[in-house]
Amino acid sequence: MQRMGANDVQRSTSDIVEADGARVGFSGPLGKRGGGGSSSRKSARFNLPPSAPAAADDDETYVEITLDVREDTVAVHSVKPAVAASGGEAEDPEVSLLARTLERRSASFGSSVIRTASSRFRQVSQELRRLASLTKRPAPGPIDRSKSAAAHALKGLKFITKATGAAGWPAVEKRFDELAVDGALSRSLFAQCIGMKESKEFAGELFDALARRRNIKGDKITKEELREFWDQISDQSFDSRLQTFFDIVDKDLDGRITEEEVKEIISLSASANKLSKIQEQAEEYARLIMEELDPDNLGYIEIYNLEMLLLQAPSQSMNIGTTNSRNLSQLLSQKLRPTQERNPLRRWSQRTRYFLEDNWQRVWVIALWLCICAGLFTWKFIQYRRRAVYHVMGDCVCVAKGAAETLKFNMALILLPVCRNTITLLRTKTKLGKVLPFDDNLNFHKVIAVGISIGIGLHAISHLTCDFPRLLHSTDEGYDPMKPFFGVTRPNNYWWFVKGTEGWTGITMVVLMAIAFTLATPWFRRGRISLPRPFNRLTGYNAFWYSHHLFVVVYALFVVHGYFLYLTKEWYKRTTWIYLTVPVVLYASERLIRAFRSSIRAVKILKVAVYPGNVLALHVSKPQGFKYRSGQYIFVNCAAVSPFQWHPFSITSAPQDDYISVHIRTLGDWTTQLKAVFSRVCQPPTAGKSGLLRADYDDCRESRDKGITPSFPRVLIDGPYGAPAQDYKKYDVVLLVGLGIGATPFISIVKDIVNNMKQLESLGLLDGDDLENGSGGGQRRSSSPAAASVSATSFKTRRAYFYWVTREQGSFEWFRGVMNEVAETDKKGVIELHNYCTSVYEEGDARSALIAMLQSLNHAKHGVDVVSGTRVKSHFARPNWRNVYKRIALNHRDQRIGVFYCGAPTLTKELRQLAQDFSHKTSTKFDFHKENF
Repeated sequence: MQRMGANDVQRSTSDIVEADGARVGFSGPLGKRGGGGSSSRKSARFNLPPSAPAAADDDETYVEITLDVREDTVAVHSVKPAVAASGGEAEDPEVSLLARTLERRSASFGSSVIRTASSRFRQVSQELRRLASLTKRPAPGPIDRSKSAAAHALKGLKFITKATGAAGWPAVEKRFDELAVDGALSRSLFAQCIGMKESKEFAGELFDALARRRNIKGDKITKEELREFWDQISDQSFDSRLQTFFDIVDKDLDGRITEEEVKEIISLSASANKLSKIQEQAEEYARLIMEELDPDNLGYIEIYNLEMLLLQAPSQSMNIGTTNSRNLSQLLSQKLRPTQERNPLRRWSQRTRYFLEDNWQRVWVIALWLCICAGLFTWKFIQYRRRAVYHVMGDCVCVAKGAAETLKFNMALILLPVCRNTITLLRTKTKLGKVLPFDDNLNFHKVIAVGISIGIGLHAISHLTCDFPRLLHSTDEGYDPMKPFFGVTRPNNYWWFVKGTEGWTGITMVVLMAIAFTLATPWFRRGRISLPRPFNRLTGYNAFWYSHHLFVVVYALFVVHGYFLYLTKEWYKRTTWIYLTVPVVLYASERLIRAFRSSIRAVKILKVAVYPGNVLALHVSKPQGFKYRSGQYIFVNCAAVSPFQWHPFSITSAPQDDYISVHIRTLGDWTTQLKAVFSRVCQPPTAGKSGLLRADYDDCRESRDKGITPSFPRVLIDGPYGAPAQDYKKYDVVLLVGLGIGATPFISIVKDIVNNMKQLESLGLLDGDDLENGSGGGQRRSSSPAAASVSATSFKTRRAYFYWVTREQGSFEWFRGVMNEVAETDKKGVIELHNYCTSVYEEGDARSALIAMLQSLNHAKHGVDVVSGTRVKSHFARPNWRNVYKRIALNHRDQRIGVFYCGAPTLTKELRQLAQDFSHKTSTKFDFHKENF
């Protein structure tokens, strides 16, 4: 069979196509719309010129291609030999193979197989040309270069991803001039020169491959040779990039790659992407590739084998759900950013409206707080303006007393946002969460602290720089009304005020508050400031925790200070105790409940494991009566580390589990000591178990029978406490985003969703279709008491998207069991899992191309991802969050999506802004909730 090419398709009844000097005819109209409908099936007949050996008969051979034409989309329905003129079928095995291949791909990818008829005919031409050229060598599986199957692969193998071609050469040339010595650039500086300084080993191999191809000896190149290198590695041609990649592996330039060379390039790629486990298993993966590409055991593979493997590796980005490709394409092409309004008044009005829509809960709470503070300040200011003291001290005393009144209010109010039991009760048992932003309790705590700082400043400055000096310099006649408050003898210096009860208590409070506020700032609390010894102890969580508990002394001094007032003698007018009584009693009760509850709820350690990435997993027994919701957290105390410190950690077990688990990352001093304490009593893991150190309680029965008991340190827990993620059940669809160890609350949630789905489905409370398409409000079928009980719950979630972004490959060990369990049990696809490893270079980069090939092969053969070690395939680099929101907005139009983020503050702003943009510009509404640590 001769090769056939088709460069274009014209909308006509009959046309002629040039192919290798021959004229090939085809028939069949390709109108965009057929009949009277929007979809039709069209057929085109390709005349294939006879091959060199004459055919058995003189009839012309045709290939009949049937297309599905819908709107602006053309999909291949079938490809088969057309009926010959004699009435018989021209059976050709290669054409039949092509037909089956295209039909199968068309069926699996649906309408998204091809965008235009022209691209499909070009693909057919390439397929037939390749089939004709492979008659003398083992025929591998056909390569699909269509957009749907290999668009990302065709864009792959890019050695330079940020600056390509001539546009990037000036920067490279500039770096060459800076790095070159005597007009030559050494191999060791090649990576830095071309912008690969983070992958020096890979860049060195690239240098060697390019030099071998040009017979360049030595380890130095001139600017002209560098320009040749640059032109090749920045070439937009896929074939050129493929040849360059092949040359890196083919060190002896014999056109063949052996298993040992495959092993070397796997180790090189794994090293460049910081994938230590793949590097350790390079030999095993090399054998896997050879088994796939060298079925005849020739001992080598050639470049076309590598091309086949690359093009058939599915793109990580292709898993976009079952959505209409045309609508998706239109949506992805939109930026969906707020349009810039030219009229400044309308622009301000639009921004104000959007701001109020997104923050109305915060706005009214802050507005109410400011109004109360302003009202108290004004009331006290006016009150003292009418007193005799005003004529001596002036407006200064009015400002000081007004600020003092706001201080009383704020010192009482600041305790309420940290009454965690009360907030958890209000969040769980009441509807106040609809009007009160419980998620911002700690932020409100910080806002009040700022208000206290302002009040202290106004009160102290007004006294020390204004009204006290006026009192000291007042005349005897003017001082006469002050004798009942300051004594018969007028104070003669500042020391008189300092040594009094009011003075030393006030100064001491200011000093203690300054210490507590300073050490609570992120720079000190997170240890971002490096101080010399011994001042380095002032940074870190321990310094923050102990300094913050100075408030006990501060509140005691505050009551004393408020009782011994200069200008008020009646006890009932000394109102400090009135402000503080209820909040202090409530907070003290909570602390007593915590101490009492943790002491009577003894927990037994069931399992301890230390995973890569310095994560300590604790599994403890569930105390009797302990009930919690997924997304909540508990406080953990270990007396062996500190008898006083309690630290919060998200619960990673599901409510239905018979144990409680937490995963603790060792980032601070307390967590580091906790890991050290458990490391001393744990043993290395047994074969087949993950974790660097491990101790299972059940494994110690034999030791206990011999009188040997494990010496685990005593652990106390307190909780559970409410968190933003616990409200996920209020939404039909949720987007869960975990950054690093921030995935912990969502691990519990995904397990809980699966468990709830099983329960609802077994009780007949929803259709199976609801589980598949993610629609909410499952159809209720049962009226039994049990079913009525479940239907009364607040569980609404029918679809979840979980994105876990982590830097290290070893992090996937933390929740490997959970990932596998969800992948195996979630048959309806309720939860869409996406693991992202940011240490791997983005898709299309030559440094990660082989990892993608391995991933595809290993997952197809063993069902396990080579990066994560789970059944969930991993993505490379960082997610495109805008595309994530776009896809969810398309999948769930006119629905409200709950977006929950847990992790470092770095992603908070971007995810919140995208949620607001899409809520304003689409019919899908995104409610953003965050939890930072």
